[in-house]
Amino acid sequence: MTTSLPRPRVKGSPAQPSGREQATPSTAGSPTDPSHARQAAAAVVAVKRIFAAETGNYFLLLGTTLFLVVFGLIMVLSSSAVESFRASGDFFSGFVRQVIFAAVGIPLMLIAARMPARFWKRWSGIFLIGALALQLLTVATPLGSAQGGNRNWITIGSFSGQPSEFVKLALVVWLGYVLSRKQGSLDNWRELIMPLVPVAGVSIGLVLLGGDLGTSIILASIVMGSVFFAGVRLRFLGIPLLLVGVAGAVASIASSSRQDRIAAFFSGCTSATQFSGVCYQTVQGWWALASGGLFGVGLGQSKAKWSWLPEADNDFIFAIIGEELGLLGAILVLVLFIVLAISFVRIVRANTDPFVRVTVSAVMVWIVGQAFVNIAVVLGILPVLGVPLPLISAGGSALVTTLVGIGIVLSFARYAPGTALPAGGRLT
Repeated sequence: MTTSLPRPRVKGSPAQPSGREQATPSTAGSPTDPSHARQAAAAVVAVKRIFAAETGNYFLLLGTTLFLVVFGLIMVLSSSAVESFRASGDFFSGFVRQVIFAAVGIPLMLIAARMPARFWKRWSGIFLIGALALQLLTVATPLGSAQGGNRNWITIGSFSGQPSEFVKLALVVWLGYVLSRKQGSLDNWRELIMPLVPVAGVSIGLVLLGGDLGTSIILASIVMGSVFFAGVRLRFLGIPLLLVGVAGAVASIASSSRQDRIAAFFSGCTSATQFSGVCYQTVQGWWALASGGLFGVGLGQSKAKWSWLPEADNDFIFAIIGEELGLLGAILVLVLFIVLAISFVRIVRANTDPFVRVTVSAVMVWIVGQAFVNIAVVLGILPVLGVPLPLISAGGSALVTTLVGIGIVLSFARYAPGTALPAGGRLT
């Protein structure tokens, strides 16, 4: 199989000029100067190495991700234009902000894709401590602020973001590292408890303190999915699942607004009072989807985004997709996330390293699971949870961390097991 990586110099080929050799005045610095040509060739090789890979899984995941990001930018431009104009007098302010985050996230994804597995193992604990520290500052200090009833934003200087998104990213790598080290003791529940249960409990608990039930559910899913894919016996998962269910029920009844939303969900949003209150967002999303029909009303032609549908560019952007692009556009989104899932599964099956398998599985549960939770909320299959659609919804923290998470998976997918690495290169 061919590769764009640099090849070693063949014996007998011209050697690099020594420092004593001087270029003639007629060629020094010119395009024909040998040193200039070597520098240009090195630059080309350096750029090519960013995308160099030996597996089709790498390009399948990268291509699907970039397509979703571009598609998301288009839909954010369409769905946020009206609210952006109301807030700032500029139709494009929300779109420009999302483009900036994409311009930050994509290079970070490519950089993460170049990191060896040993880098993620070495720094996983530090990343998690840093993410939990930010989340603690959010819920326990004046640096945190509330939006939509949830205290999940932090502002430090000019930076504003959601630390809970960084908790997701750090947790998937830490879980992969810890569970890979416990491969020989997965049948011993006492060995699994420490430090898995305390750390996972603190991570989820800090997010719950901020009132973000949707993100807490995603974090719990990441933990349970990681344990399952690590190979823990199903009988060991019964009690944790029961505890998670009890904790979710307690968190649901701890807030009156959540109680109302859940009650409306089980009643089917049939009363007029619910329609104008707790069911307003859900019903407006249904109407947007219904008005789209098979082919949609046309890109940019949504009526729901004209201040009818709350969070049209974020949690309910799937409803705008269904309205403007119709059933075909909605199915396209579903297919793309299915392709993402297939990419993750192929990468898991292609690797034998437990750390790689668990980490990729955790990222898959995070991104694909969150996507289907978001879509289920819009369709009315689940109560409103406030979970964005990965890679598509507006939101800087979510977009950047999701892209970095995919970059970590790309770093594992770059080379097929058993392939030759660059001179001195290592995956682990």
